[in-house]
Amino acid sequence: MRWVWPWQDRNRRFSRLKAGALALVLLPAARTAWLVATGDYGTVAAIALNGLTFWSGVWATAVLLTTLMVTPGAAMLRWPALAAVRRIIGVAALVYTVAHVVIYAAFRDFDVAFIAGDMLRPSMIAAALATAGLIVLGATSFDAAISYLGARNWQRLHAANYAITALAVVHVVLARGTYAEQYMLAGIFFWLMGWRVLARWRLGAHAGALIVLALAACVFAALLEAGFLWGRRGFDVMKTLGYDFSVATLDFYCPPAWQVLGFGLVVTVAAALRAGLRPAAALPARFLRFLHLVRKTGDPAMEDTTP
Repeated sequence: MRWVWPWQDRNRRFSRLKAGALALVLLPAARTAWLVATGDYGTVAAIALNGLTFWSGVWATAVLLTTLMVTPGAAMLRWPALAAVRRIIGVAALVYTVAHVVIYAAFRDFDVAFIAGDMLRPSMIAAALATAGLIVLGATSFDAAISYLGARNWQRLHAANYAITALAVVHVVLARGTYAEQYMLAGIFFWLMGWRVLARWRLGAHAGALIVLALAACVFAALLEAGFLWGRRGFDVMKTLGYDFSVATLDFYCPPAWQVLGFGLVVTVAAALRAGLRPAAALPARFLRFLHLVRKTGDPAMEDTTP
């Protein structure tokens, strides 16, 4: 068996696409290390670990969501080769998740009794299930596992990534406190799953449908935030929604609903520009086959299982 580095293709040649993906998934770790080194998280261990616990969880979830963005990106940008970076991002999500678990345990002084009691919370149950699922997917992400399970069974197993990501988002949303990142990540997950519904109706690259999806995800994030602020802090729902959708708010703060809307609109513009630059008639046969799979299944979960 030949060892293939993450930045190499199957023929062990340097791949700019894979190298770029690897660099991007390493950026959060590099940034966090820099902030820790400069004391941005604080000089007291307990305070630093508290902040690191939160942000390591946010980044683990964000990287996990990125794995679900590969198929929409490949379809809308007409770039099927993008599927080759799914494994890199998936393994990175597992590494970030394990790091998050270790940091959380350190924050709790590795107190097994306390951690066991904390695991009874719904948020922690969702986290444990998501982590266990990610470990299974990580352990079966190699070519040997694909050969042993068979491509179709392997695809069925890795389709569990939808449920795993949903559990990770539930963990973030149900975590103690209320933070913008909770609702922003949930809104993006809503968009990612909504896109797959559009793809089944052959609307995955339709600008009008993508704009509607962006608006729907924006409203979902706003309603989720308003609901949780009402349930946890007693804030008036209508006042929260009015605050979220006020343009004046953008002068000093960007609510999660606006962040989700911005994400959706940027993706829509990118898809529209790509469609304008490369008409469908000029597309290669390989992409047309990929697009057919997207329309048929919503996510061609690795017909091509190459790393």
